[in-house]
Amino acid sequence: MQTDDSGLQVLSTGECLELLASADIGRVIFTDHALPAVQPVNFYLDDASIVIRTNLGSKLAAATRQAVVAFEADEFDSDTRTGWSVTAVGRARAVQNDDERARLERLPLRPWAPGDRSHFIVVRIEQVSGRRITAEPANAASARS
Repeated sequence: MQTDDSGLQVLSTGECLELLASADIGRVIFTDHALPAVQPVNFYLDDASIVIRTNLGSKLAAATRQAVVAFEADEFDSDTRTGWSVTAVGRARAVQNDDERARLERLPLRPWAPGDRSHFIVVRIEQVSGRRITAEPANAASARS
């Protein structure tokens, strides 16, 4: 098991994609008027692409057209102090092709927010990294006491 300088477990690409596929909510990080913006979204991992449904006139739809974005999902348990975080980077694109849109509509991705969410954004993952924090071994905790 590889760890980073902080002692966190470094996840492989396969582990990162598996964890992304298990998450319901993530955050897309994009630029809005030259400033960083973060928006929580529900999503679906389709092979190595993140699929998001939104409405055509949304700030997210406008800001992500052919833009490089980051995407992050995580899961933490504060009681056990365990969890993971995965970050992906890729270029976002609006889906224009009717055949592709029809295929994406069949995915198990249902918008949580109200309103028309018939616009799809696809982020093809170009880079992915992740870390996992595991419960500290009992002997390490007692050694510090």
